[in-house]
This record gives sequence, structure tokens and C-alpha cells, in this order.
Amino acid sequence: SADGGRNLSLDSIPMGLPMSDPTAWATAMNNLGMAPMGMTGQPLLPDFDPALGMMTGIPPINPMMPGLGIVPPPIPPDMPAVKEIIHCKSCTLFPPNPHLPPPATRERPPGCKTVFVGGLPENGTEQIIMEVFEQCGEVIAIRKSKKHFCHIRFAEEFMVDKALYLSGYRIRLGSSTDKKDTGRLHVDFAQARDDLYEWECKQRMLAREERHRRRLEEERFRPPSPPPVVHYSDHECSVVAEKLKDDTKFLEAIQTLLTWIERGEVNRRTANNFYSMIQSANSHIRRLVNEKAAHEKEMEEAKEKFKLALSGILVQFEQIVAVYHSASKQKAWDHFTKAQRKNISVWCKQAEEIRNIHNDELMGIRREEEMEMSDEEIEDPSEMKETEESALVSQVEALKEENDSLRWQLDAYRNEVELLKQEQGKASRDEDTTKEQQMKLLQQALQGMQKHLLKVQDECKKREAELEKVREDKLKIEALLENLKEQESSASRVCVCSQEKECPVEKTLSNSPVKSEREVLLVGIISTFLHVHPFGASIEYICSYLQRLDSKICTAEVEVLMTRLQNTFRQELSGVGASLEKRWKFCGFDGLKMT
Repeated sequence: SADGGRNLSLDSIPMGLPMSDPTAWATAMNNLGMAPMGMTGQPLLPDFDPALGMMTGIPPINPMMPGLGIVPPPIPPDMPAVKEIIHCKSCTLFPPNPHLPPPATRERPPGCKTVFVGGLPENGTEQIIMEVFEQCGEVIAIRKSKKHFCHIRFAEEFMVDKALYLSGYRIRLGSSTDKKDTGRLHVDFAQARDDLYEWECKQRMLAREERHRRRLEEERFRPPSPPPVVHYSDHECSVVAEKLKDDTKFLEAIQTLLTWIERGEVNRRTANNFYSMIQSANSHIRRLVNEKAAHEKEMEEAKEKFKLALSGILVQFEQIVAVYHSASKQKAWDHFTKAQRKNISVWCKQAEEIRNIHNDELMGIRREEEMEMSDEEIEDPSEMKETEESALVSQVEALKEENDSLRWQLDAYRNEVELLKQEQGKASRDEDTTKEQQMKLLQQALQGMQKHLLKVQDECKKREAELEKVREDKLKIEALLENLKEQESSASRVCVCSQEKECPVEKTLSNSPVKSEREVLLVGIISTFLHVHPFGASIEYICSYLQRLDSKICTAEVEVLMTRLQNTFRQELSGVGASLEKRWKFCGFDGLKMT
């Protein structure tokens, strides 16, 4: 039928339909930049060169390439494609005006193999549609509608691109000029569920292949798993017990023992065996402690060797620098040439820089050792909260920092003294007097630094004593505050008791019908409300007004209060029979005269 879609198999399609002008079709395919292919998939022009086309600037593509699902490259706007007339067996296709803009197309759906073809002639049949579009590739199905359009599904995605080339062509059936035998083709992408399903299946297949490839890569780079731990038995228990006594196999045996205990192999029968193995493992603790002590000792020895070697290197640097300084004096400096003097000065600067770097490194090592020792003695005063205490703590810390800096300077002076002593025996007699003077000056400076250090330590002790006094004062103040709080609590209790004693007297004195301040407020509000209602108001009306002010007010409470105050409020009955109504009126002015 014309409106019912049906699938066409390859066997039912005559694939050998002749064309009246195969050269026109080849020319059209050449203009698109495609190799001209026949209906059977064979090239129409055997000597066709894809690189040589009528339109330059369009890269040639192979339309029969499997899996080609891309849109052909756009044609430059300054180079309009020249489309030729295409002659088929039953119809003729005339190209559109080359000066018109290209026909618009929708966005290409993923995996699109179906096209929409509109503008078909009214007398067009499926055979004619097959004759025109089978040149683009293998047609799977044609779904034709009565409204001059159809959907064509191809076998591959690249065939859709070839079908889009025919968009805009005018079709004429035979040589007839009747309106029912002519039409203008509009070819566009169509969104089909089958195409989307096949594309999703393909994507899932690619994702599975990618996951499989990644899994293979991970398995290839994954480290081998450790050997499995044997199950517990008496024989294996004896083997593990022997391994626990061997230092070289202890690590493997202790891992096996841990696995057995975690598995739950310990029971009444095997408890003694496991206890003996645990005891063997415990005996290794002393060995491990001794090994750690030995390694620490080796580390300390290595540090000492490094310090000694560094100090020896530093001494040699000092001697080299002294040689440069001696050569720079006028006695020897005048005998050198200009180039030699320049080299000596450059060497001297380099040696001094390297000497300073090594000296800083040695001082840093000693500074770290002293800081480790001083950290154990220093107490952290971060718990103090009062302003006076924080000021004292900051002063103590500043004094300690000054103490450390003085100690480091003292070490530096000691190093210089040692270097001077080493140079003293090797220097000449002429320089002995100057070095002795330097030694004296350094010793005097050292004594002054020691005295200053003692003063700083005394000040530090005084500050600590002041801190202790401040802490004691703080404790005393806190004790006084607690006593004051207890006195206040006892005084409040006495006041409560006296108030409780005075309350019965007040209750006996006050026997008025108004018992609380809330009732006084209610009486005042009700009196004001009834004063502006001279003919009275019902209790429901009065309560509705009061509930706007306070939703907790109930009708019974208001009625009881008004009943108690007979000299202020009076209840009257108005109406007859079914219209009988109770109304409350304000009679306070009359009641004032009566009381």
C-alpha cells in the first residue's frame, strides 16, 4: 500500500537497472568530491582519479569506506558546486539554481541511516524512488506516505551523505509536464528508533571493548598476589614454631601466626601450641630493641664522624683563606703580575664563600642538637589566659630566645677560638703578638657574654617566680569568688523563705473578687467594650473580641469573672420565646454609688 511501510529485501530489488546517461551521474558524484560508483558497487569510470575533480579545494573521499559516518566537508561559499542533470530510467533530475543558498538541514542524529524525502510527485511510486536513491547505496526499507513524502533507510551511514546531495533537485517523471508528475526533492536527516538503537548497541560494544582492554592493562600491571597461608595443622604448627626461633624466617612465621589467630584456629586443644608460639614471638622483642639501639648508636657515630669531617674541612678552608690573605699583603702582593693578582682575589672570594657555607652548616647541626635538648626543658605557657600572665610569658620566651642566640654566638666564638689556636702554632712569629691580642679580646668578649648570660638566667628565674605569685593570687581570687557566690545563694534562700512567710499575710488581707493583675486587665477591657455598647452584648461577642487580643482566653473564665463582679457588670434577658437572649451590661457607675 502507499501509506503502509514495508521492508524491501535485496533479492526483490533489481540491482541491474540501466541508466540512460551514466556519465551525468559520474559528473555529479565528481562535483561532490566522491568517486563515481555504479548500482552494483563498481566504479563507473575505471580511470577516475579522486584527486582530480572539477571542483578544486574539495578533499576527495571514498563513499564506500565502511563505517564512514561524517558529513562531507563544506563547500567554500566562493566556489558554488556545479550540479548536472541526472537521467534515470523512468525520470529525470534537474539541478537547482546554483545561485540559491544550499537547502537547510536539521542536526544530524547519532548513527543516522534514515533520510526524509519530501516534494515527491503525486504519481511517484516506490519503484521510481528506489530507482533514484539506490544509486546512493543499498536501501534497506522505504516507508512512503500519501502526502508526497517518504522515509528511506540505508545500510550504512555514509550513504545518507550521498542522498543529501540530491536535495533541491527538481524531478520529472518521463517527459510529462503535468503537475502531478513533477516535484522538488527535499532530502534531510531523519530520526529513527532503529538507527538510534543500532548506534547505542555499537557504543555499548565499544565501551565493553574499552573496559576489557583496561582490565587487561590493569591485570598486566597489577603486582602478583602473595602466596596463600597454609591451613593450621600440628605439622605446620611445629614448622612455624621452628621458624619463629630463626631470625631470618621470623617475619614469614609471624605473618602465618597472625593469619591463624584471625581465622579462629585457637581452641582448647591448640591453645598451648599457640601460647608457645606467642611466647617465642615475645622473645624477639629484646632482640629488636637491641637492634634499634645498635642502629641509633651507628647513627650517632655517623653524625659525630660527619661533624668531625666537616670541622676538619672547615679548618682546611680557613688555612687556604689565610694563605690567600697572606699573599694579598704588600710583601708578596707586589711581586705578582696583574693577572696573577686577579686570579688570587677571585680564588679568595670563592674560598670565603664556600667556607661560610660549611660554617653555617656546622652551626646548624649544633643548633639543632641544642634545640632538641632545650625543648625538653622548656614548658609551654600557652594555657595562661589573663593579660598580665600572657605579658610575663612573652617576656620569658623573649629571654629564652635571647639566651639561645647568646649560646649560639658563644659556640661561634668557641669555634673561632679553636681555629685561632690551630693557626697559632703554624703562623709566623711576627703575627703571634696580633693573634695573642685577638685571643685576649675574644676571651674578654667571651667572659662578658657569659656574665650577660648569667644575668639573663637570673632575670628568667625572677620572671618565673613572678608568674608563680600571679598564679597563686589567681587561685586566691577564684576561692574568694566561690565564697561570695555561696554567700549570695544563701542570702537568696533567706529572702525566699521570708517572702513565703509574708505571702499568707497578704492573702488574708486581699479578699477582693479580682485575684490577679490579669483579671484586672480583663475587667478594664470588658468595661471599655461594654461602655461603647450601651444596650449590652452577649458573652460570645465579648469573648470573640477578647480572643483577638489573647487566643488563650476562654468563655467560662470571662463569665465567672463577670459573675463575681455584680456591682460592675449586670446580666439581663431580652426578647421573647425563641428570640430570648442574655446580654451583659456595664453598671459600674451605679455600683459605685451603692458601694
